[in-house]
Amino acid sequence: MKPSLLSRLLGRRVAVPEAKASRTGPLLALQGQGRARWTPRDLAALAHEGFMKNAVVYRAVTMIAEAAASVPLLAYEGEAEAPDHPLLALLARPNRHQGGAELMETLYANLLVAGNAYAELVRLGAAPAELHALRPDRMRIVPGPEGWPEAYEYTAAGRTLRFEGTGAGDIAPILHLKRYHPLDDYYGFAPMEAAAVALDIHNAAGAWNKALLDNSARPSGALVYRGEGGANLSQDQFERLKRELEANYTGAISAGRPLLLEGGLDWTSMALTPRDMDFMEAKNGAAREIAFAFGVPPMLIGIPGDSTYSNYAEANRAFWRQTVLPLVGRTAAALANWLAPAYGGAIRLGYDADAVEALADEREALWRRVAAADFLSRDEKRQAVGYGAEGEGEWDG
Repeated sequence: MKPSLLSRLLGRRVAVPEAKASRTGPLLALQGQGRARWTPRDLAALAHEGFMKNAVVYRAVTMIAEAAASVPLLAYEGEAEAPDHPLLALLARPNRHQGGAELMETLYANLLVAGNAYAELVRLGAAPAELHALRPDRMRIVPGPEGWPEAYEYTAAGRTLRFEGTGAGDIAPILHLKRYHPLDDYYGFAPMEAAAVALDIHNAAGAWNKALLDNSARPSGALVYRGEGGANLSQDQFERLKRELEANYTGAISAGRPLLLEGGLDWTSMALTPRDMDFMEAKNGAAREIAFAFGVPPMLIGIPGDSTYSNYAEANRAFWRQTVLPLVGRTAAALANWLAPAYGGAIRLGYDADAVEALADEREALWRRVAAADFLSRDEKRQAVGYGAEGEGEWDG
Protein backbone atom coordinates (compact mmCIF):
# COMPACT_ATOMS: atom_id res chain seq x y z
CA MET A 1 0.00 0.00 0.00
CA LYS A 2 1.45 3.33 -1.05
CA PRO A 3 1.70 6.10 1.54
CA SER A 4 -0.71 8.96 1.00
CA LEU A 5 0.39 12.19 -0.64
CA LEU A 6 -0.18 14.05 2.63
CA SER A 7 1.98 11.64 4.60
CA ARG A 8 4.80 11.96 2.05
CA LEU A 9 4.59 15.76 2.29
CA LEU A 10 4.78 15.59 6.08
CA GLY A 11 7.57 13.01 6.08
CA ARG A 12 5.58 10.29 7.81
CA ARG A 13 4.20 6.98 6.59
CA VAL A 14 0.56 6.67 7.44
CA ALA A 15 -1.34 3.58 6.36
CA VAL A 16 -4.57 4.60 4.67
CA PRO A 17 -7.02 2.48 2.72
CA GLU A 18 -7.05 3.11 -1.01
CA ALA A 19 -10.23 4.83 -2.16
CA LYS A 20 -11.47 7.02 -4.93
CA ALA A 21 -10.57 10.61 -4.09
CA SER A 22 -8.98 13.65 -5.62
CA ARG A 23 -5.17 13.42 -5.50
CA THR A 24 -4.99 17.21 -5.02
CA GLY A 25 -7.33 17.26 -2.03
CA PRO A 26 -4.57 16.67 0.58
CA LEU A 27 -2.69 19.67 -0.80
CA LEU A 28 -5.68 21.88 -0.07
CA ALA A 29 -6.02 20.32 3.38
CA LEU A 30 -2.32 20.96 4.08
CA GLN A 31 -2.80 24.59 3.09
CA GLY A 32 -5.85 25.00 5.32
CA GLN A 33 -4.58 22.84 8.23
CA GLY A 34 -8.18 22.38 9.38
CA ARG A 35 -8.56 26.02 10.43
CA ALA A 36 -11.65 28.02 9.61
CA ARG A 37 -11.19 30.31 6.62
CA TRP A 38 -13.06 33.60 6.59
CA THR A 39 -14.25 34.96 3.29
CA PRO A 40 -11.17 36.91 2.09
CA ARG A 41 -12.86 40.29 1.59
CA ASP A 42 -15.08 42.74 3.35
CA LEU A 43 -18.57 41.76 2.29
CA ALA A 44 -20.05 44.51 4.44
CA ALA A 45 -18.11 47.10 2.43
CA LEU A 46 -19.24 45.54 -0.85
CA ALA A 47 -22.86 45.60 0.26
CA HIS A 48 -22.58 49.10 1.70
CA GLU A 49 -20.77 50.83 -1.14
CA GLY A 50 -22.43 48.82 -3.87
CA PHE A 51 -25.92 47.52 -3.22
CA MET A 52 -26.91 50.06 -0.56
CA LYS A 53 -25.33 53.22 -2.03
CA ASN A 54 -25.22 52.69 -5.78
CA ALA A 55 -28.45 52.76 -7.77
CA VAL A 56 -26.98 50.82 -10.72
CA VAL A 57 -25.82 47.92 -8.54
CA TYR A 58 -29.09 47.91 -6.63
CA ARG A 59 -31.15 47.80 -9.81
CA ALA A 60 -28.97 45.17 -11.50
CA VAL A 61 -29.03 42.83 -8.50
CA THR A 62 -32.76 43.35 -7.96
CA MET A 63 -33.60 42.75 -11.62
CA ILE A 64 -31.62 39.50 -11.82
CA ALA A 65 -32.77 38.13 -8.45
CA GLU A 66 -36.44 38.93 -8.98
CA ALA A 67 -36.42 37.61 -12.55
CA ALA A 68 -34.65 34.38 -11.59
CA ALA A 69 -36.95 33.81 -8.61
CA SER A 70 -40.01 34.17 -10.87
CA VAL A 71 -39.03 31.25 -13.12
CA PRO A 72 -41.04 28.11 -12.18
CA LEU A 73 -38.98 25.04 -11.33
CA LEU A 74 -39.92 21.61 -12.67
CA ALA A 75 -39.13 18.20 -11.17
CA TYR A 76 -38.32 15.12 -13.25
CA GLU A 77 -37.97 11.46 -12.37
CA GLY A 78 -36.02 10.05 -15.26
CA GLU A 79 -37.54 11.66 -18.37
CA ALA A 80 -41.01 12.00 -16.88
CA GLU A 81 -42.14 15.22 -15.28
CA ALA A 82 -43.28 14.90 -11.64
CA PRO A 83 -45.52 17.93 -10.97
CA ASP A 84 -46.58 16.65 -7.53
CA HIS A 85 -43.12 15.79 -6.24
CA PRO A 86 -42.57 16.67 -2.55
CA LEU A 87 -39.37 18.53 -3.42
CA LEU A 88 -41.42 21.08 -5.35
CA ALA A 89 -43.70 21.48 -2.33
CA LEU A 90 -40.67 22.13 -0.13
CA LEU A 91 -39.31 24.75 -2.54
CA ALA A 92 -42.74 26.40 -2.81
CA ARG A 93 -43.00 26.78 0.99
CA PRO A 94 -39.49 26.41 2.38
CA ASN A 95 -40.19 27.69 5.91
CA ARG A 96 -42.82 29.39 8.05
CA HIS A 97 -41.55 32.89 7.36
CA GLN A 98 -40.82 32.86 3.64
CA GLY A 99 -42.40 31.78 0.41
CA GLY A 100 -40.43 30.01 -2.25
CA ALA A 101 -39.90 33.09 -4.43
CA GLU A 102 -38.62 35.11 -1.46
CA LEU A 103 -36.14 32.42 -0.43
CA MET A 104 -34.81 32.00 -3.97
CA GLU A 105 -34.57 35.77 -4.44
CA THR A 106 -32.45 35.98 -1.28
CA LEU A 107 -30.14 33.20 -2.48
CA TYR A 108 -29.71 34.80 -5.90
CA ALA A 109 -29.07 38.25 -4.41
CA ASN A 110 -26.46 36.84 -1.98
CA LEU A 111 -24.76 35.09 -4.87
CA LEU A 112 -24.59 38.34 -6.87
CA VAL A 113 -23.49 40.64 -4.05
CA ALA A 114 -21.11 38.30 -2.18
CA GLY A 115 -20.28 35.64 -4.79
CA ASN A 116 -21.50 33.06 -2.25
CA ALA A 117 -24.92 31.91 -1.04
CA TYR A 118 -25.74 29.41 1.70
CA ALA A 119 -28.92 27.42 2.32
CA GLU A 120 -29.59 25.47 5.51
CA LEU A 121 -31.64 22.26 5.54
CA VAL A 122 -33.78 21.47 8.58
CA ARG A 123 -34.88 17.84 8.76
CA LEU A 124 -37.76 16.21 10.58
CA GLY A 125 -36.45 12.72 11.15
CA ALA A 126 -35.00 11.73 7.78
CA ALA A 127 -37.29 13.91 5.67
CA PRO A 128 -36.42 17.50 4.64
CA ALA A 129 -38.73 19.89 6.47
CA GLU A 130 -37.46 23.46 5.95
CA LEU A 131 -34.95 25.49 3.96
CA HIS A 132 -33.39 28.76 5.17
CA ALA A 133 -31.08 31.28 3.49
CA LEU A 134 -28.04 32.28 5.59
CA ARG A 135 -26.01 35.48 5.41
CA PRO A 136 -22.68 34.94 3.60
CA ASP A 137 -20.78 37.43 5.77
CA ARG A 138 -21.48 35.33 8.87
CA MET A 139 -20.30 32.03 7.39
CA ARG A 140 -16.81 30.59 7.32
CA ILE A 141 -15.55 27.28 5.94
CA VAL A 142 -13.46 24.72 7.82
CA PRO A 143 -11.38 22.61 5.40
CA GLY A 144 -11.23 18.87 6.09
CA PRO A 145 -8.35 16.36 5.76
CA GLU A 146 -9.19 15.70 2.10
CA GLY A 147 -9.30 19.35 1.16
CA TRP A 148 -13.09 19.59 1.01
CA PRO A 149 -15.09 21.55 3.59
CA GLU A 150 -15.70 19.37 6.62
CA ALA A 151 -17.77 21.96 8.48
CA TYR A 152 -19.35 25.39 8.26
CA GLU A 153 -19.30 27.84 11.16
CA TYR A 154 -22.03 30.49 11.35
CA THR A 155 -21.52 33.37 13.77
CA ALA A 156 -24.25 35.77 14.92
CA ALA A 157 -24.90 37.74 18.12
CA GLY A 158 -21.56 36.62 19.55
CA ARG A 159 -22.37 32.92 19.20
CA THR A 160 -21.01 30.41 16.71
CA LEU A 161 -22.94 27.41 15.42
CA ARG A 162 -21.01 24.64 13.72
CA PHE A 163 -22.60 22.61 10.93
CA GLU A 164 -20.69 19.36 10.58
CA GLY A 165 -20.22 17.63 7.26
CA THR A 166 -21.99 14.36 6.58
CA GLY A 167 -20.89 10.92 5.52
CA ALA A 168 -21.45 9.28 2.16
CA GLY A 169 -25.09 8.79 1.24
CA ASP A 170 -26.36 11.40 3.69
CA ILE A 171 -27.41 15.01 3.09
CA ALA A 172 -25.18 17.88 4.12
CA PRO A 173 -26.94 20.46 6.32
CA ILE A 174 -25.50 23.35 4.27
CA LEU A 175 -25.60 23.98 0.53
CA HIS A 176 -22.88 26.36 -0.62
CA LEU A 177 -23.59 28.07 -3.93
CA LYS A 178 -20.71 30.07 -5.36
CA ARG A 179 -19.63 31.82 -8.52
CA TYR A 180 -16.38 30.84 -10.20
CA HIS A 181 -13.24 32.23 -8.55
CA PRO A 182 -9.92 31.51 -10.30
CA LEU A 183 -7.77 32.07 -7.20
CA ASP A 184 -9.80 30.65 -4.30
CA ASP A 185 -10.55 27.01 -3.55
CA TYR A 186 -13.45 27.66 -1.18
CA TYR A 187 -15.17 30.97 -1.90
CA GLY A 188 -16.79 32.50 -4.96
CA PHE A 189 -16.09 35.75 -6.79
CA ALA A 190 -18.73 38.50 -6.73
CA PRO A 191 -19.51 40.41 -9.96
CA MET A 192 -19.28 43.59 -7.90
CA GLU A 193 -15.57 42.96 -7.32
CA ALA A 194 -14.92 42.86 -11.07
CA ALA A 195 -16.64 46.24 -11.32
CA ALA A 196 -14.97 47.72 -8.22
CA VAL A 197 -13.12 50.48 -10.11
CA ALA A 198 -16.22 51.49 -12.06
CA LEU A 199 -18.20 51.41 -8.82
CA ASP A 200 -15.75 53.77 -7.11
CA ILE A 201 -15.80 56.13 -10.11
CA HIS A 202 -19.58 56.16 -10.19
CA ASN A 203 -19.88 56.83 -6.45
CA ALA A 204 -17.10 59.45 -6.46
CA ALA A 205 -18.62 61.30 -9.43
CA GLY A 206 -21.95 61.43 -7.66
CA ALA A 207 -20.38 62.69 -4.44
CA TRP A 208 -18.39 65.33 -6.32
CA ASN A 209 -21.41 66.60 -8.25
CA LYS A 210 -23.44 66.72 -5.04
CA ALA A 211 -20.71 68.75 -3.31
CA LEU A 212 -20.53 71.18 -6.25
CA LEU A 213 -24.28 71.69 -6.09
CA ASP A 214 -24.13 72.22 -2.33
CA ASN A 215 -21.53 74.94 -2.87
CA SER A 216 -23.32 76.66 -5.76
CA ALA A 217 -21.19 74.77 -8.30
CA ARG A 218 -18.32 77.25 -8.03
CA PRO A 219 -15.19 76.03 -9.88
CA SER A 220 -11.71 75.80 -8.40
CA GLY A 221 -8.86 78.16 -9.19
CA ALA A 222 -5.57 79.61 -7.96
CA LEU A 223 -4.69 82.08 -5.22
CA VAL A 224 -2.30 84.75 -6.51
CA TYR A 225 -0.52 87.04 -3.98
CA ARG A 226 -0.22 90.56 -5.29
CA GLY A 227 1.86 92.23 -2.59
CA GLU A 228 3.40 95.65 -2.87
CA GLY A 229 6.62 95.80 -4.84
CA GLY A 230 6.26 92.15 -5.97
CA ALA A 231 6.91 90.79 -2.48
CA ASN A 232 6.08 87.15 -1.78
CA LEU A 233 4.29 85.60 1.17
CA SER A 234 6.47 84.93 4.17
CA GLN A 235 7.13 81.33 5.11
CA ASP A 236 4.76 81.55 8.10
CA GLN A 237 2.02 83.09 5.94
CA PHE A 238 2.49 80.43 3.26
CA GLU A 239 2.35 77.56 5.76
CA ARG A 240 -0.76 78.99 7.45
CA LEU A 241 -2.53 79.43 4.12
CA LYS A 242 -1.58 75.91 3.06
CA ARG A 243 -2.92 74.42 6.30
CA GLU A 244 -6.20 76.30 5.97
CA LEU A 245 -6.66 75.17 2.37
CA GLU A 246 -5.96 71.52 3.20
CA ALA A 247 -8.24 71.56 6.24
CA ASN A 248 -11.18 73.43 4.75
CA TYR A 249 -11.09 73.22 0.95
CA THR A 250 -9.92 69.74 -0.09
CA GLY A 251 -11.95 66.61 -0.73
CA ALA A 252 -15.29 66.03 -2.42
CA ILE A 253 -17.25 67.35 0.55
CA SER A 254 -15.57 70.76 0.12
CA ALA A 255 -15.82 70.94 -3.66
CA GLY A 256 -16.65 74.47 -4.79
CA ARG A 257 -16.65 75.97 -1.28
CA PRO A 258 -15.92 79.73 -1.54
CA LEU A 259 -12.66 81.15 -0.18
CA LEU A 260 -12.34 84.02 2.28
CA LEU A 261 -9.43 86.09 0.98
CA GLU A 262 -7.25 88.50 2.95
CA GLY A 263 -5.45 91.57 1.65
CA GLY A 264 -3.07 90.97 -1.22
CA LEU A 265 -4.64 87.63 -2.30
CA ASP A 266 -6.47 87.43 -5.61
CA TRP A 267 -8.59 84.55 -6.96
CA THR A 268 -7.91 83.34 -10.49
CA SER A 269 -10.26 80.71 -11.83
CA MET A 270 -8.47 77.93 -13.71
CA ALA A 271 -10.63 74.82 -13.39
CA LEU A 272 -12.79 73.23 -16.06
CA THR A 273 -16.53 73.54 -15.66
CA PRO A 274 -18.57 70.43 -14.85
CA ARG A 275 -19.71 70.48 -18.48
CA ASP A 276 -16.11 70.48 -19.72
CA MET A 277 -15.14 67.68 -17.38
CA ASP A 278 -18.30 65.82 -18.47
CA PHE A 279 -19.09 64.18 -15.17
CA MET A 280 -22.31 62.73 -16.52
CA GLU A 281 -20.53 60.86 -19.30
CA ALA A 282 -17.99 59.55 -16.79
CA LYS A 283 -20.84 58.35 -14.58
CA ASN A 284 -22.64 56.74 -17.52
CA GLY A 285 -19.45 54.99 -18.63
CA ALA A 286 -18.91 53.61 -15.14
CA ALA A 287 -22.57 52.60 -14.95
CA ARG A 288 -22.24 50.65 -18.21
CA GLU A 289 -19.24 48.75 -16.83
CA ILE A 290 -21.17 47.86 -13.67
CA ALA A 291 -24.12 46.65 -15.72
CA PHE A 292 -21.84 44.57 -17.96
CA ALA A 293 -20.24 42.93 -14.92
CA PHE A 294 -23.64 41.74 -13.73
CA GLY A 295 -24.82 40.73 -17.19
CA VAL A 296 -27.59 43.34 -17.48
CA PRO A 297 -27.86 45.22 -20.80
CA PRO A 298 -27.40 48.93 -19.90
CA MET A 299 -30.46 49.77 -21.98
CA LEU A 300 -32.68 47.95 -19.46
CA ILE A 301 -31.43 50.16 -16.62
CA GLY A 302 -31.93 53.36 -18.60
CA ILE A 303 -28.23 54.15 -19.14
CA PRO A 304 -27.88 56.30 -22.29
CA GLY A 305 -25.26 55.88 -24.96
CA ASP A 306 -25.38 52.09 -25.34
CA SER A 307 -26.06 50.81 -28.85
CA THR A 308 -25.25 47.14 -28.38
CA TYR A 309 -28.88 46.14 -28.94
CA SER A 310 -31.17 47.56 -31.61
CA ASN A 311 -34.22 47.67 -29.37
CA TYR A 312 -35.48 47.04 -25.86
CA ALA A 313 -37.06 43.66 -26.68
CA GLU A 314 -33.78 42.32 -28.05
CA ALA A 315 -31.91 43.50 -24.95
CA ASN A 316 -34.54 41.90 -22.71
CA ARG A 317 -34.25 38.54 -24.50
CA ALA A 318 -30.46 38.67 -24.16
CA PHE A 319 -30.86 39.44 -20.44
CA TRP A 320 -33.01 36.34 -19.91
CA ARG A 321 -31.03 34.00 -22.15
CA GLN A 322 -27.52 35.00 -21.13
CA THR A 323 -27.94 35.98 -17.48
CA VAL A 324 -31.16 34.84 -15.80
CA LEU A 325 -31.80 31.35 -17.17
CA PRO A 326 -28.18 30.11 -16.82
CA LEU A 327 -28.27 31.26 -13.18
CA VAL A 328 -31.58 29.44 -12.60
CA GLY A 329 -30.29 26.30 -14.30
CA ARG A 330 -27.11 26.10 -12.22
CA THR A 331 -29.01 26.73 -8.99
CA ALA A 332 -31.68 24.15 -9.81
CA ALA A 333 -29.02 21.55 -10.57
CA ALA A 334 -27.23 22.31 -7.28
CA LEU A 335 -30.47 22.03 -5.27
CA ALA A 336 -31.36 18.73 -6.90
CA ASN A 337 -27.88 17.30 -6.35
CA TRP A 338 -28.05 18.38 -2.69
CA LEU A 339 -31.54 17.11 -1.85
CA ALA A 340 -31.90 14.14 -4.22
CA PRO A 341 -30.67 11.54 -1.66
CA ALA A 342 -33.68 12.36 0.52
CA TYR A 343 -35.98 11.33 -2.34
CA GLY A 344 -34.27 8.19 -3.53
CA GLY A 345 -31.68 9.97 -5.64
CA ALA A 346 -33.72 9.83 -8.85
CA ILE A 347 -34.90 13.43 -8.95
CA ARG A 348 -33.63 16.34 -11.02
CA LEU A 349 -34.79 19.92 -11.31
CA GLY A 350 -35.25 22.04 -14.40
CA TYR A 351 -37.06 25.25 -15.20
CA ASP A 352 -40.06 26.18 -17.33
CA ALA A 353 -38.77 28.62 -19.95
CA ASP A 354 -42.22 28.69 -21.55
CA ALA A 355 -43.45 30.69 -18.56
CA VAL A 356 -41.09 33.57 -19.38
CA GLU A 357 -43.11 36.22 -21.20
CA ALA A 358 -40.00 37.92 -22.57
CA LEU A 359 -39.24 34.80 -24.64
CA ALA A 360 -42.73 34.51 -26.17
CA ASP A 361 -41.54 35.66 -29.62
CA GLU A 362 -38.81 33.03 -29.62
CA ARG A 363 -41.32 30.30 -28.72
CA GLU A 364 -43.73 31.34 -31.46
CA ALA A 365 -40.92 31.35 -34.04
CA LEU A 366 -39.81 27.89 -32.90
CA TRP A 367 -43.34 26.52 -33.05
CA ARG A 368 -43.79 27.86 -36.60
CA ARG A 369 -40.56 26.26 -37.76
CA VAL A 370 -41.39 22.93 -36.14
CA ALA A 371 -44.96 22.96 -37.47
CA ALA A 372 -43.62 23.48 -40.98
CA ALA A 373 -41.25 20.50 -40.72
CA ASP A 374 -43.32 17.88 -42.53
CA PHE A 375 -40.63 15.23 -42.14
CA LEU A 376 -41.21 15.11 -38.35
CA SER A 377 -43.92 13.05 -36.68
CA ARG A 378 -46.28 14.54 -34.09
CA ASP A 379 -44.25 13.02 -31.24
CA GLU A 380 -40.98 14.30 -32.67
CA LYS A 381 -42.46 17.78 -33.00
CA ARG A 382 -43.66 17.71 -29.39
CA GLN A 383 -40.22 16.62 -28.21
CA ALA A 384 -38.54 19.32 -30.32
CA VAL A 385 -40.46 22.04 -28.47
CA GLY A 386 -39.91 20.52 -25.04
CA TYR A 387 -43.02 18.39 -24.56
CA GLY A 388 -43.20 14.64 -24.05
CA ALA A 389 -44.26 12.24 -26.76
CA GLU A 390 -47.99 11.60 -26.97
CA GLY A 391 -48.26 8.78 -29.52
CA GLU A 392 -47.77 7.90 -33.15
CA GLY A 393 -49.32 9.90 -35.95
CA GLU A 394 -48.83 13.13 -37.86
CA TRP A 395 -49.48 16.52 -36.38
CA ASP A 396 -52.07 18.37 -38.40
CA GLY A 397 -51.34 21.72 -36.70
